[in-house]
Amino acid sequence: MATRAVVDPGSLFDVAGQSILVAGASGAFGSVAARALAVAGANVTLTGASAGKLEALTEELRSGGVEVAVTARRPLGEHDALAIVEAAVSAHGRLDGLVVASGLNRVAPIAEQPLAQFDEVIEANLRGPWLLCRAAGRQLIAQGEGGKVVLLSSTRGLLGHPAGYSAYCSSKGAITQLTRTLACEWGRHGINVNAIGPTVFRSDLTAWMYADDGAGRQTREAMLARIPLGRLAEPEDFIGTLFFLLSRASDFCTGQVIYVDGGYTAG
Repeated sequence: MATRAVVDPGSLFDVAGQSILVAGASGAFGSVAARALAVAGANVTLTGASAGKLEALTEELRSGGVEVAVTARRPLGEHDALAIVEAAVSAHGRLDGLVVASGLNRVAPIAEQPLAQFDEVIEANLRGPWLLCRAAGRQLIAQGEGGKVVLLSSTRGLLGHPAGYSAYCSSKGAITQLTRTLACEWGRHGINVNAIGPTVFRSDLTAWMYADDGAGRQTREAMLARIPLGRLAEPEDFIGTLFFLLSRASDFCTGQVIYVDGGYTAG
C-alpha cells in the first residue's frame, strides 16, 4: 500500500489569503471571528446590522494593518444577499468561505407571542442565512473550486426549552437541517457545509446572565449545573472550531453540527 507524506498539522488550519465573508460581524461571535481571521491573514469582508459597530471594527482592523471590505447591510431580500456576496468578490477577487454568525431571539410563551416576533426571529435566524447560502453557493459553484460554509446553530436546535423559546428553537433546528441538506446538495461541488452549536456565550443579549446578582446569577447557576466544564462560554471559545471548519483540516467533514457547549448536550 502506498503511503502518504505526513502533512505539517499546523498548515492544515491555515486560512491565509482566503476570501472569507463574515455575516453578523457586528455581533459578539462575528466580531471575534473577524478579528481572528484577519490576524491569521484571511481577506475578510464584513457585513452586519449595526453600521456603528461595523465601522468601529473596521477601523480597529485597519489600524492594525489589515485590509478589510465592509458592507453595512442585512440579507433582507435576494438583492441584499447578492450585493453582500458581490462586495466580497469585488474586494478580493473571489469567495472561499462564508461564516453566518448572525442571530436573534424573542422570548415569549407561544400562546402569548405576537406573530410579528416569530417572523422576526425566523427572518434573522433562517431566512437571512438561507439567502446568503444561496448567493454564496452560486458564486462557489461558478468558481468550480469548492469552498467552506459555516452556519451558527445552537444547543437549542437540538434541545427544547420551557421558557418561551418556540421561535428560537424552531429556527435553530431549521439551521441544523439546512446544514445537512446543503452538505448533501453541494458535496459534488466540493463545498463543505457545517455548523457550530454553542450554548450560552457572552454577548449583548446574554450579558445579564453573567451578572453577580439577581436573576442573572440564578439563571447562570441553573445552567452551570448542566455544564460539565463548569462555566458559560466566551466568544473566543469557538475560534478553534471555526478555523477547523474553514480550513483544509475539515476537508472530509460536512453536514455536521459541532456542539461547542462545555458538555451541555452530553448528559
